[in-house]
Amino acid sequence: MKKTLVLFFLLLSIINFYGQNNSEGTEDVQLLEENEIIDSILEEESEEEFLKSVTKFQFIHLSIEYNNKTYFSGRDIGTDQFNISPQITYLHSNGLYFGLEGVYYDEFAPEWDYTSATIGYGKSFGKNKQYRWETSYDRYFYTNTSGNNPFKNALSFTIEVDNKKKTFGTEVATTYLFGSDNSLQIVSSTYGILNLLKKKHYHLKLQPQLNIVLAEQTIQLSQTFTIRGVQFTRYVQNNDFGLINTQLQIPLQYSTGNVDFELGYIFNFPTALEGETNLKTTGFFNFSMSYLFDL
Repeated sequence: MKKTLVLFFLLLSIINFYGQNNSEGTEDVQLLEENEIIDSILEEESEEEFLKSVTKFQFIHLSIEYNNKTYFSGRDIGTDQFNISPQITYLHSNGLYFGLEGVYYDEFAPEWDYTSATIGYGKSFGKNKQYRWETSYDRYFYTNTSGNNPFKNALSFTIEVDNKKKTFGTEVATTYLFGSDNSLQIVSSTYGILNLLKKKHYHLKLQPQLNIVLAEQTIQLSQTFTIRGVQFTRYVQNNDFGLINTQLQIPLQYSTGNVDFELGYIFNFPTALEGETNLKTTGFFNFSMSYLFDL
């Protein structure tokens, strides 16, 4: 774990030094029409950077993500399977957004696990728009309606801060899950951006990110004992809140026009909760692609 933290912050130090010594000239696009602005900026910036730079827009964002392994809170559940997550999102410059997302697991039955609908609102503020807050509501629709799915709703609040050049930032997201049961999750994410290659029609960058996940988990403990030659097992459930996983993402992103491609590797360092033993570091490859439509 210490080696992982040292490696991550070393990468961020390199990124920060690189950003301070390599300022890029920007085009004066204030006199251009809307379509010309979109075309010129998207040639050099990723979708995320572009959305932070313009003031008035309406977009449809399509994306699909593939993970070659599936882990839950960084833990191996003993099933070797991949997962795919398609998503469609509408974004408006007034801060409103809503979308649909689904998850497919190739070894689950049914394979299509759930579809979620999201509505949210967020605003940037402060000098150079370096700060942002965001709140959202999610509703989960499970394919297996007869299963035990205690969390069908989620309320989230996120606060984010970036540096002036948008090459380093951190955010803290708090999510309250509820339904037939309830739970709380807090995720702290810190990232840096290293521009490897930036040309007129494409952009290649490395964007390492460190996620620290704290959540409430229900742990079932068992105790086996023998009375008069008969073996009994007693089960006790404990609710425990704390650090459950630390995740290091190392993605390489290629942007051209309205399209982003991302390939990376993700490391999980799960933290043992009460009753857990022999937890192993897990990792998997991740690939995603997305497209941004102007309305």
